[in-house]
Amino acid sequence: MRRKSDLPSKHCPVCGRPFLWRRKWARDWQNVIYCSERCRRAGKRPQAEGGQGTSRPPGSSHPS
Repeated sequence: MRRKSDLPSKHCPVCGRPFLWRRKWARDWQNVIYCSERCRRAGKRPQAEGGQGTSRPPGSSHPS
């Protein structure tokens, strides 16, 4: 049995997070670009809004 640390990984170009190989991607791993459906949709949209809003750290609240 393989350990998770032995699986190949990639970085999502939209959110920048690393994601691991999944069995459902086994035949198509070379063509997998995005970590999720949400990032896939966001990656195809023009980013006129200034990106994904990654200027604040996760979990921080809106300034008052």
